[in-house]
Amino acid sequence: MAALLTAAAVAGVLPGVAGARALPLGAPTLPEARATRVLARGVTLTRIQRGVPPAAESYTVSVGFTATQGDADALAMQLAAEGVDARVETITQRAPDDPAPGALGYAVRSGSFATQGDATALRDRLVAAGHSSARVDWTGEDGGATTGPWVVQVLTIDARRFRGSVTPVLGSGVVPGREKVTSIAARLHATAAVNGGYFVVTGADGTEGDLAGVSVVGGRLASEAVAGRTSLVLPNPHGIGARIDAVWTRDTVRSSDGASRELDGVERAPGSIRACGGVGGDQPTLLPKHDFTCADASEIIRYTSLFGPETPSGDGAEAVLDAAGRITALREPRGGPVPVGGSVLAGTGGGGDWLRAHARPGRSIDVRLGVRSATGPLPLRRSLGIVNGGPRLLRAGRPAIDARAEGFVWSDDPEFFWRFGVRRNPRTMAGITRDGRLMLVTVDGHAAGYSVGAGFSEEARIMEALGARDAVNLDGGGSTTMTAGGRLVNRPSDATGERPVGDAIVVRR
Repeated sequence: MAALLTAAAVAGVLPGVAGARALPLGAPTLPEARATRVLARGVTLTRIQRGVPPAAESYTVSVGFTATQGDADALAMQLAAEGVDARVETITQRAPDDPAPGALGYAVRSGSFATQGDATALRDRLVAAGHSSARVDWTGEDGGATTGPWVVQVLTIDARRFRGSVTPVLGSGVVPGREKVTSIAARLHATAAVNGGYFVVTGADGTEGDLAGVSVVGGRLASEAVAGRTSLVLPNPHGIGARIDAVWTRDTVRSSDGASRELDGVERAPGSIRACGGVGGDQPTLLPKHDFTCADASEIIRYTSLFGPETPSGDGAEAVLDAAGRITALREPRGGPVPVGGSVLAGTGGGGDWLRAHARPGRSIDVRLGVRSATGPLPLRRSLGIVNGGPRLLRAGRPAIDARAEGFVWSDDPEFFWRFGVRRNPRTMAGITRDGRLMLVTVDGHAAGYSVGAGFSEEARIMEALGARDAVNLDGGGSTTMTAGGRLVNRPSDATGERPVGDAIVVRR
């Protein structure tokens, strides 16, 4: 049975987390209560409640966000002519690695309401009048001074003492489809679990459940990298040597006739590259761009049993390979069984042409999957697990938020970084302490009066205070979920309840 170690309202050392101190959120005088449970030898769960319900914050309606003061003033004047009081708020906070000068942008807002219902009524009236982007915001989430409150869950795994595994697991066991973290944890009899990396939510952006960044599960590459984006690397299932690192993939196919070509991706629908950062002719960019789907009409995608029994159908050609890489069939159009122990290479556009020319039955194809981090190659051994994330939060114990480099700053839409990185949202993070402990952390959000969430800079301060040396942001928002001891321990923010996710990090004894 889990043992309760502490329940305190003091700003001392955080029990169960070496070197931790009071969270630097809000004024130093805010109350902070903590309680730690032992889940297994070497595994603790600490719940931190900090702050008090705010007195001065309210609901408001954001009508638009502009890059220039002139456009913001024009929108405010238009609203005034329509009988709506409006104000312009200057957003000054840019990403730490964004070199552009001046303000990030300008938010045009209307109203200040004590209840969400009153703000929603104004929002609905503005949408009916043609302001389709109007939305309700809680000002406590804007990123400025607040009293919170915050609810933080810290799962700490000391690999030197823990006798078990810490591994990424695909929702539903294959790439397509999603599964709730509580379901994954129950299915695997987990001691604890937390949501993992970014993933495709709907089929409109590719394969639902496809990880939007690198994913390695049990040494098998389940998704290619978003070039150079920071990830959680688990070199072995015991958690020893876990690290935060930038990761790239470079995959190729070589026919026995001598021809070679890049392999664009694995275990996903051709043509849809979620978060971009791919290879070849991806449009509109080869750089990372978060929550955006790039396109490429000429690709080769590899499928194995990680995708399930069938490849997706469509125009193009498919080469069917046995376990030794010998081509047993060339199928047109795409779509058909994945051979047991073998694989399928699906080509569209020029990729289909390459397969027709070089993947004739009787030949063989050598598929080379290359995964490397900033610290060196990552051989695809059965012990390896990688969970995608971004941006980096800490490097060598200091804040190092690479938001622009990792695609969280859109040059064509400054509102994106304001909403995703500056404003407070539910968050999930991973960090490594100086003595090698792995921390998986959630911050609840979108719950005024209960927990306000965190922005990127606050995440970095949280992880630094908890004693992390290196840290990365994982998927958050409605995905933020943590289970321990067979139950949900945080409060997911989606109105419909817990969100099914693409993968989870699972702790098992």
